[in-house]
Amino acid sequence: MTDMNNLSPIPMSSASEADPAPSSFAPQAESGGQWIGRVLAISGSSATIEFDSARLHALANDPDPSVAMSGQVGSQVRLQAQRHWLLANVRTLSASENGAAILAEVDFLGEGDEDPHSGQFTNFRRGVTTYPLPGSRAFPVTRNDLKQIYAADARAHVEIGTVYPTRDVRASLLVDSFLGKHFALLGSTGTGKSTSAALIMHKICDMSPEGHIVMIDPHGEYSAAFKGHGELFNVDNLAMPYWLMNFEEHCEVFITTQGADRQRDMDILAKCLLQARSKNRTAEGLNKLTVDSPIPYTLSDLTNAISNEMGLLNKATDTAPYMRLKSKIDELKSDPRYQFMFSGMLIADTMSAFISKVFRLPSGGKPISIVDVSGVPSDIVSVVVAVLSRLVFDYAIWSRNEVQRPILLICEEAHRYIPADKTSTGQAVRKVLERIAKEGRKYGVSLGLITQRPSDLAEGVLSQCGTLIAMRLNNERDQAFVKGAMPEGARGFLDVIPALRNRECIICGEGVSIPIRVSFDDLERERRPASADPHFSELWRRSGDEDGIVSRVVKRWRAQGR
Repeated sequence: MTDMNNLSPIPMSSASEADPAPSSFAPQAESGGQWIGRVLAISGSSATIEFDSARLHALANDPDPSVAMSGQVGSQVRLQAQRHWLLANVRTLSASENGAAILAEVDFLGEGDEDPHSGQFTNFRRGVTTYPLPGSRAFPVTRNDLKQIYAADARAHVEIGTVYPTRDVRASLLVDSFLGKHFALLGSTGTGKSTSAALIMHKICDMSPEGHIVMIDPHGEYSAAFKGHGELFNVDNLAMPYWLMNFEEHCEVFITTQGADRQRDMDILAKCLLQARSKNRTAEGLNKLTVDSPIPYTLSDLTNAISNEMGLLNKATDTAPYMRLKSKIDELKSDPRYQFMFSGMLIADTMSAFISKVFRLPSGGKPISIVDVSGVPSDIVSVVVAVLSRLVFDYAIWSRNEVQRPILLICEEAHRYIPADKTSTGQAVRKVLERIAKEGRKYGVSLGLITQRPSDLAEGVLSQCGTLIAMRLNNERDQAFVKGAMPEGARGFLDVIPALRNRECIICGEGVSIPIRVSFDDLERERRPASADPHFSELWRRSGDEDGIVSRVVKRWRAQGR
């Protein structure tokens, strides 16, 4: 291995060029004009650099944290290639045989031009067109370099934090690219995932008060974050009519059998449901009325149709499927837990009002709807999410001739609804979310997935997300899954995912100019979700009013209300 101390300078045309000035892209006053290594080998997206360990150690006490961290895993270096500067991320480090140098594998992130007159670094962009040659020098990246690289351009953006390891270089998300091509926020429990999601949504809502965002909240934690800034819906005020369900969703709710019995029950339900829908005056004159048409009908019309069909049977022994359907419908009508959806008060044609209310059309300065499904019975929660998701997509399809109103749909705990296991229940919600992931961009529907178990997501869904925000992931299977979905240039960043601190993340994809490591901003207390961990050491020292607490809890429990 070559000893860095014995390396001779690259031949230059004059003595003044023996150690070329790094230009304004790396101010000499801050970096000392010191090169820290040389390129040994180049490939299409990466390079091998031999760092001088003495030079790296000399920079360790530099007041600029970017310079001080030069050469560490996850840090950036810059390489000169003709009149371009290349930015590269350090992925791995190893010692040379004699210990005088450090070998590093780096991944190229992007390049910029150098103005020949002013020496200013300009027009930084992702990708590489001009490569350095073996022997080219590597320089540390300074705070001013990062400011120019990550400086917000004219495109719409929101600032969400600071670029690691600095405290003043702002990190931004490009809103149109971030939302236009879907995104995923991934992180283990306790890493600050919910607070970070709330921060991003607050920033977008503040920038776009007339936006249209629907967020599925399975734990009821985001209501606290958007109280006063959005509309909050739960089982007490959602009032989602049952007749908005399509046939597949009806089957998931009304049919409990499997195999051949299920197919027979579906045939009966399809015939009777069409009869019930056709009795509505709204259906008059419709040439293409189907079991999927969102036409209001009464549950009594449906049960009457089932009874009439049962009366046409020749054998009384064939009544079992009809009785199963009637019993299930009667159960849903009488159970107070299902009143938000199957109440007799929801038979009016309120489709337009419901869509306007939930999709924030108009928003009235409250662009986000938080749909708290924590109080929805577990056996139909997937159907509720399926209906809301499908309405978002169908509305976008049928409104293409109108002034476009893009809608963002955010699914917290997304692995519940798009599981990798195709045999699990809730196939309706899986199908519609997979379709939104694949086709939603064409119709102005953006999908945001938030999950702590990315490996449990259906294969291919994560790859449809143009921007990935990866917080700390403790599970090796999850780490491998995320690495497989991220672009090759982000490999060096991905290796630090297990070592990220709380509320730190790696962002790569369309929403950022180049992959970055970000420390999220602090969020005001009143804007945080109710997801903080309990302080056992403090709470277990308190006592008092236990009888009252238990009595009130039991009362709410029995009443199935808050």
